[in-house]
Amino acid sequence: MAVKIRLQRHGSKKRPFYFIVVADARAPRDGKFIQKIGTYNPLTQPASVQLDRQKALDWLQKGAQPTDTVRRILSYKGVLYLKHLLRGVTLGLFDEATAMTKFQKWHEEHEGKIKQSHDDSRARRPRRPMPPRRTEHKEGEGN
Repeated sequence: MAVKIRLQRHGSKKRPFYFIVVADARAPRDGKFIQKIGTYNPLTQPASVQLDRQKALDWLQKGAQPTDTVRRILSYKGVLYLKHLLRGVTLGLFDEATAMTKFQKWHEEHEGKIKQSHDDSRARRPRRPMPPRRTEHKEGEGN
């Protein structure tokens, strides 16, 4: 059975919200799934991702294949880097404590970069004032 880690769409029309799920590759997009491992909301600024890192790592090590979008999310959250480090542990290149230290260092740097880029984008983009609302109707316009 081929297992995929993919997005399952929820939310209303033009307001997407996704569950990150592990599902059989033959199951429909919004159909039956094996396990829910997180959520992804692309509408927030920046996009919010809640992910159970350990569950995602377990499924990747079992051979589950992520879709392209989920691969980007897993990379952003560091799951693929953690899998890479744990592969080095199994090959005997370094021990698990060293791998976790490397991951923690990467995670702190990554969070700092994200916070800095978010703050920079807010500083660069001045808020435009909203145009005044029209409340009264003139004769001969509209209904």
